[in-house]
Amino acid sequence: MADTTPTTLTAATTPTGLATDGPTPGRTVVADAVVAKVAGIAAREVPGVHALGGGAARAFGALRDVVGSTDLGQGVRVEVGETQVAADVTIVVEYPVAISQVADQVRESVAAAIEQLVGMDVAEVNVSVTDVHIPGDDDED
Repeated sequence: MADTTPTTLTAATTPTGLATDGPTPGRTVVADAVVAKVAGIAAREVPGVHALGGGAARAFGALRDVVGSTDLGQGVRVEVGETQVAADVTIVVEYPVAISQVADQVRESVAAAIEQLVGMDVAEVNVSVTDVHIPGDDDED
């Protein structure tokens, strides 16, 4: 037998009558490029990271910088699933900083930024070191 007793909602309401005790139903879609940009910014903030991307990507990046358009997602590739993200980050490390320490810090920084800013779990962050920048080497800058 069905219960026919009327129920009263106890949720707090705004003057417009909308409930405010929980998130509004709906869906948020974050573009892969946004996640890559967040990861790129986080990776660049790690001490010992000179640049992101391989040689060709850095060359195109230098051209973009000349015209005033920086690609903050350069050197980052992400795969975004329903609830998780996997990121591949390509970096150039400053000499004589320990490469393994920089790579570990990049992993931690990228994962924390994605979890905090995007709100998704990070399945993995793979770091590829393609070069070492020697201070005073004008070919890289």
